[in-house]
Amino acid sequence: MILITHTPADRDLFLGSEILSKLQLLGDVVLNEKQAPLSTDELVDLARNCAVIVADSRTRGERRLFELSTNLVAFVRGHVDIRNVDVEAASASGVLVARASAGYGPAVAELALGLMIDLSRGITSAAQRYRRETEPGREVGRQLSGSVLGVIGYGHIGRGLCGIAAALGMRVLVFDPHVTIGPDAGIEQVALEELLIGADFLVPLAPAMPETTNLIDAKALRRMKRTAFLINVSRGELVDEIALEAALDAGLIAGAALDVGTAENQMPPARLARRDDVIATPHIGGLTAPAIWHQAAETVEQVADILNGRLPPGAVNGSSAYRLSGGSRRP
Repeated sequence: MILITHTPADRDLFLGSEILSKLQLLGDVVLNEKQAPLSTDELVDLARNCAVIVADSRTRGERRLFELSTNLVAFVRGHVDIRNVDVEAASASGVLVARASAGYGPAVAELALGLMIDLSRGITSAAQRYRRETEPGREVGRQLSGSVLGVIGYGHIGRGLCGIAAALGMRVLVFDPHVTIGPDAGIEQVALEELLIGADFLVPLAPAMPETTNLIDAKALRRMKRTAFLINVSRGELVDEIALEAALDAGLIAGAALDVGTAENQMPPARLARRDDVIATPHIGGLTAPAIWHQAAETVEQVADILNGRLPPGAVNGSSAYRLSGGSRRP
């Protein structure tokens, strides 16, 4: 049996009827019909006879779940982020943890571009003024061509965004100590300090880990131009939101656009979303049909592999998943 933890709304958004039908062809499916994420006790109860849990991003994979779910073979996260899954505990119980690969790179890069254009031309604020007033007034905007984009992290999203920006005539600066960028890319690889000082648009795209928590802090914000904008479409943990609020209050930067934050489900907090100098969207970066389909279809393939005793792509702890081969304890 297969337990799908998504609420009905999230099931419609992230899976859809076609993916659900594909999963039902693989085995009996148990659905979460609550309107909220399942607690660990509820998970244990629903997964009592299930071999696979297909988990949404808000469902926690805690030690007690793996210890009490004696029939569970695999915990499959249909997203990339597994920070709320206790992989060590899963491994101790022989349960496989698998996750989806990142198919949202183009979608997030495009949203970052859209937010840059909105910030530079004041699209949202102008549209809101025009909706309220018959004579809304007009302001001179900025042009991306000739401006400087600073990207921290040259992964799949960063590469896509840098390519788009270069094609638009922007000067592109990148800081990534783990990557060497070739001279043919049309990109300048620089130190973090140089990037912070030079960027008109700063986009942190580093992975979320302890060493990148609050990467954009008060010190970094003070180094930015007063005319610069911050765009965060990656992870809320990368930006110190208290420091950002203070920097905006003090006019240290011109504004910000946030698709992520430290509120529930990685959304920007409401206090920042209400500000006139902030454009906030509710974590929609990866919400395009191709991006959603990529991860959902991959989840189906992973579940099929698991039910056939095969280690799927995206396995996180394959060497410890002894239940996959039918073992009842560590070899």
